[in-house]
Amino acid sequence: MTAEAADSTADRAAGGTGGKPDEQLHFRSPTLAAFDKSPLTTRSMGRRLPQLVRKALALAWRVDRRAVVMLLTCQVLSGAFEAFGLLATTRTITALITPSGPVEDRLLGALPSLAALAGAAGVRALLGIAVTSISGRLSPRISREAEMRMLDAAIHTELAAYDHPGFNDKREAADRGANVAQDLLTESQDLMACLASLVAAAGVVTLLHPLLLPLLVLATLPQGVTSVKGARVHYLTSRALSADRRVLSHLRWYATDKSFADQLRSGTMAAFLLGRYRAIGDRIDSATDRAVHQGARYALLGATAGGLASGLVWVALALLLGSGRMSVASAGTAVFALRTVGASLRGMVAYGTRLFRTGLYLDDWAEFIEEAGGHRIARGSKVPGAPLSVRAEALTYCYPGTDRPALEKVSLEVRRGEVLALVGENGSGKTTLSKLLAGLYLPTDGAVTWDGLDTADLEPHAMWKQTGVVPQDFAHWPMSARENITLGQPHSGDDAVLRAAAYAGADEVVGGLRSGLDTLLAREWFGGVDLSGGQWQRIAIARAFYRPAGLLVMDEPTSALDARAEHRIFTGLRKIAEDRAVVLVTHRLANVAVADRIVVLDHGRIIQQGTYGELVRAPGLFRELWQLQNDRAAAAPHSPAP
Repeated sequence: MTAEAADSTADRAAGGTGGKPDEQLHFRSPTLAAFDKSPLTTRSMGRRLPQLVRKALALAWRVDRRAVVMLLTCQVLSGAFEAFGLLATTRTITALITPSGPVEDRLLGALPSLAALAGAAGVRALLGIAVTSISGRLSPRISREAEMRMLDAAIHTELAAYDHPGFNDKREAADRGANVAQDLLTESQDLMACLASLVAAAGVVTLLHPLLLPLLVLATLPQGVTSVKGARVHYLTSRALSADRRVLSHLRWYATDKSFADQLRSGTMAAFLLGRYRAIGDRIDSATDRAVHQGARYALLGATAGGLASGLVWVALALLLGSGRMSVASAGTAVFALRTVGASLRGMVAYGTRLFRTGLYLDDWAEFIEEAGGHRIARGSKVPGAPLSVRAEALTYCYPGTDRPALEKVSLEVRRGEVLALVGENGSGKTTLSKLLAGLYLPTDGAVTWDGLDTADLEPHAMWKQTGVVPQDFAHWPMSARENITLGQPHSGDDAVLRAAAYAGADEVVGGLRSGLDTLLAREWFGGVDLSGGQWQRIAIARAFYRPAGLLVMDEPTSALDARAEHRIFTGLRKIAEDRAVVLVTHRLANVAVADRIVVLDHGRIIQQGTYGELVRAPGLFRELWQLQNDRAAAAPHSPAP
């Protein structure tokens, strides 16, 4: 299967209606596209294998240097003792088949060689146990090291990286690469063991007769070539179908998660979702079957060619023995050595092919780390304090991959002690602007400044310590209630935690928990306690109130709250705003009466600003939306039919 065919398979599998692929699944990986220009070949495999072994050892070196030295030492010693054992085999056979002397004398003469042979085998067995033990200890640590590097790369990227096309696909592919990283060392050491055995046995075979070695290489080469081709087919198919597998993962989540269970049942969606899942699964199975069949054809061709070449090896050995160019003892040793060389070569091909395939997945891991590195947070080093003023100056922002700016030439200011409300219809840019003011995004053009300092020049983590954010979609962390409020930050005691909870109305939530702040909030997974949507929202608000933040951003903070809880939040907001600059994003226009100033956005531009009283009276979008929200005239009740 070529890269083009594999990509076409993915397009068809992603498919919506009319054969046109869904846009969100039509991302083409640069790694997969690169195979069009540089396909996987035996030569490329030969170049890559030493690189992969070095990469495996480098990862292991980061984990445990002493273990790597011990592993390499054991491999070298194992190869040396194998060569010693083969040479002892020749001496043993020579002593046993000597025509002169009684059998007892010949056995006594062979005893030193037999002892050397047994000793070499025993030492090699012990070295093999040591290698297995060291590899078993290092392998999971290597995977964890790869996972840590992937997590570090993802966590320290700019938030905007997630908006780039394909970034999440690469992250998912990298996750698989990190999972198989532990196989890299195991397969590398298997390859090195085969190589050590090969070098030892090949040296002995060459000493016996130089003709045998090239013939044996010829016997193994066809299987190596076809194994590489088979690995290429399986890898390209797997990558081409990665979008489909991601869809299946999402469908499993939506079909089984409690958050959607009521909607799935009330919407009678079960048959539809299962049908969609089955159809996509069938397409994956069909593409996988084609890859397996093609790989089997390659394997059959390699086995056939290898079998014919192996026959030539044994014919050559028989001719050498029959012509007297090789003694019987040497021939016996040659049989053992040829079997060892053949097994080593076949092992190198098998392990090399597996290592090569693992390396391809590890390439996805490395590609993501490089991609994430290109988005890595690299801002200034100035450490800000709690800001007195946060300003947007001619601010423009475009999301990656889009031509139309989400915000254009926006200028505003919010000062400490002030509540600034952002109002507008869906898609007007309110949430984007709030993230820019908090420094989560950097402007495409213009600037956001904290007390005159550009956010691009500020040390980002120090800046975020001065922000409290209540997003629309807040995390339900599977942690205790205390950790859900403190977010793992150091705190002086529970008094501050409970005080923040009281401002948010979350004290009532905490008070009703079985173990108070110690209660685990994760019932589905860990047997903890679950909260309602409104209770979770109070916890999310308490998080922001708890932080000693200079800037507080609240994006639809009361969307899930009842009227009493909502009133409590906005009643206490003025107290919270005394030592903070507050940005409030909401569609409930009655709530913005608490704001000192209101900014109205439309298609990324500011079209109105003023106080609540001014905007309600002035013609414009705010008044229009306010009137629509207050137009709740009930129709006359319908009389039921008699």
